[in-house]
Amino acid sequence: MARIAAIPLLVALLMSPSKTAGFWAAAVFAAASFTDWLDGYFARRMGIVTVFGKFLDPIADKLIVMAALIMILPYGHVPAWMVLVTLGREIVITGLRSIASSEGIVIQASELGKFKTIFQIVAILGLLLHYDYFWLFGIENPLFMVNMHNTGMFFLWIAMILSVWSGADYLFRFMKHIIR
Repeated sequence: MARIAAIPLLVALLMSPSKTAGFWAAAVFAAASFTDWLDGYFARRMGIVTVFGKFLDPIADKLIVMAALIMILPYGHVPAWMVLVTLGREIVITGLRSIASSEGIVIQASELGKFKTIFQIVAILGLLLHYDYFWLFGIENPLFMVNMHNTGMFFLWIAMILSVWSGADYLFRFMKHIIR
């Protein structure tokens, strides 16, 4: 619920392409991503897994990722085709999981999908920060400068490869269950 509640704040912050707005948007996104990890950690550790949680967790992930990517699209921080592939993959996988669920089939999140999510989070953080930052605070030397946009794009490319790969994996696992 915290991730979904964070979306309006994230969207409001991303109405501006400024470095300050991007920094605070990245902070909100990072905090929301941390709650995702924390929620999963405690759910597994304490054995508290609910149907509501299984439904809402992936939806919350998809909503906050798509909100961030769509909001930075007009600023040219991310190529439109990458947003479309990401959105398309998420819609297809959600649809497949819904169909499988209606048939009593559970298609668990794969390790590939989990890695895709990690790379997406890191990529989006870099894209939200977008500007150059000094790696070592107080040292204004180009050797210590990190271009966060390039860093974000590097991780987004990895996330895209994992996204397509894990999407194909979900599709094959779905087809395997349906063909039985």
